[in-house]
Amino acid sequence: MPIGAEEMDFSLPKHNLELLATCHTFIVEELRTARRFLKKAGYHFPIDDTQFFELNEHTTHEEIGHYLDAIERGENIGLLSEAGLPCVADPGAMITKVAQRRGIEIVPLVGPSSLMLALMASGFNGQSFAFVGYLPVDKSKRAAAIRHLEERLHREHQTQIFIEAPYRNNQMLEALSAVLQPNTMVCIACDLTLPTQYIRSLPSGRWKTEREKIDLHKRNTVFLIGE
Repeated sequence: MPIGAEEMDFSLPKHNLELLATCHTFIVEELRTARRFLKKAGYHFPIDDTQFFELNEHTTHEEIGHYLDAIERGENIGLLSEAGLPCVADPGAMITKVAQRRGIEIVPLVGPSSLMLALMASGFNGQSFAFVGYLPVDKSKRAAAIRHLEERLHREHQTQIFIEAPYRNNQMLEALSAVLQPNTMVCIACDLTLPTQYIRSLPSGRWKTEREKIDLHKRNTVFLIGE
């Protein structure tokens, strides 16, 4: 699904939307938003006759054993990520692992990835980078994790990419500006593909004052540390 763009064709190729018509079974993160997406994307098969399976952070491996049964009947199954790319920082990886082990053909489709869009615009090293997911919530553990990422950056010249729960974004930026060396570069990329998109790379020391000018609360944000 789009990260948040109003128009489907802004971030999803026409071919992706055409493939929706060939799927009558979908594995989704959230049923309500999946139905809304299909309707907006021009899906013409009756929604009430469409089969949905939910796959999110609460789903267990035992629950998904029958999710791929339609494949055995020669049908296509669509995997929908709530936003961005399925299986990248996304629970969809669980079902693709099962599909690979069962010898099922997987067709990855081009779509928006906030991680890659942020890296593209950051000005940081795109040859060597690591996505490290979420940092610890505990302040002392988070500070230690930030220092570790900074050491890794300077030792390996590897861009470090991570995310945070949207309601803790401001605290994350505060922690970065407090823990990192003043000259270490930090990129903040939020609301990607939206009219409110904001992407800026500054030394950590500059963010101590600049962070007062933006509010990241409950805005989808990617954080990058780079050179």
